[in-house]
Amino acid sequence: MTPAAHELLDSDPGRLLARLVSIGSVNPDLVPGGAGETAIADFCSEWLAARGFEVHRLEKRPGRPSLVAVARGSGGGRSLMLNGHLDTVGLADYDGDPLDPRVREGRMHGRGTFDMKGGIAAMMVAAARAAAHGSLRGDVFLACVADEERGSSGTEEVLESFSADAAIVTEPSHLEVTLAHKGFAWFEVEIEGRAAHGSRPELGIDAIAKAGHFLVALEELGRRLAEGPAHPLLGTGTVHASVIHGGEEPSTYPAHCRITLERRTVPGESAQTVQAELSAVLDRLAATVPDFRYRLTRGLHREPFEADPGAPIVRTLTHHAEQVLGHRPAVRAEPYWTDCALLDRAGIPCLLFGVDGAGAHAATEYVDLASLDRLTDILTATIADFCS
Repeated sequence: MTPAAHELLDSDPGRLLARLVSIGSVNPDLVPGGAGETAIADFCSEWLAARGFEVHRLEKRPGRPSLVAVARGSGGGRSLMLNGHLDTVGLADYDGDPLDPRVREGRMHGRGTFDMKGGIAAMMVAAARAAAHGSLRGDVFLACVADEERGSSGTEEVLESFSADAAIVTEPSHLEVTLAHKGFAWFEVEIEGRAAHGSRPELGIDAIAKAGHFLVALEELGRRLAEGPAHPLLGTGTVHASVIHGGEEPSTYPAHCRITLERRTVPGESAQTVQAELSAVLDRLAATVPDFRYRLTRGLHREPFEADPGAPIVRTLTHHAEQVLGHRPAVRAEPYWTDCALLDRAGIPCLLFGVDGAGAHAATEYVDLASLDRLTDILTATIADFCS
């Protein structure tokens, strides 16, 4: 056992978090040359093995490991998975040293304190405390996963080999019970023109000018979505153009213009329904705008998520949150996507619950340390109850 792992055997979530923050784990799919998850997975593996966990390392993508650490119950109880991601966004734009955790006025600052090494620390300590009592009948799985910030390949790999009766994703939620979040679908629209010399307009078709018609129609689609039926927690879906490429040089009519767009979805919407929606918009333009031709290509897409508020794991965690907080926690939804959707699709009832703080993906980031302690207490009690 290394000294770093040994000194953390007292299972203080704040000290564990400081150690996790000091280990760079930038997602290299976001930032070329990023450290990835190897070093932090090594540390977590050693920490968990020292506490008696059965540790499985999954690394289908070399250099992008995920861990599943298992505390086996005595048998006959419900199993529970706690899920959190090891990777972070980049460090370059951080204000100060992102890997030097500093505590000021009850807050720990550093990259990943909020999103989401605070959740990782809390679930590790909570599972260790609950397992130490020796009264668990069901198994506890800690899924410390790679690549959530880009493609969620880590949770996908975990779900190929592991399942549970329920799950908690410990993404930050300000100690509020998160029961829904939006999905997203990325599309590329290629507008086709015809190249010609700038002095010969009768020979050319300006793909950029044609793309302007689509951008106006896309803005109108966004307005229609905003005025349409709304989900009670999430509101309506949205759409926006993200990236545009077109043209070669000033004196040539552009033959192509490519627009990348994102459509945020709510429950009841899918990549298929969005594709049909966009095709209808583009087909109307092809029928009404002279020489308008297009190709529509679907890219990465992830489903929205909505939990059953009556699910046993939701009721169990809500009860223990109320006991620790002294009030019933608020119920919320998130506009961003999380691995909850993958767990739900795999048939694992789940919810999201995590720390308070601010600064995800921002120039400064912090976690409220009192919320870290409360989260750890809530997770410990939830594990002990659900898996008893």
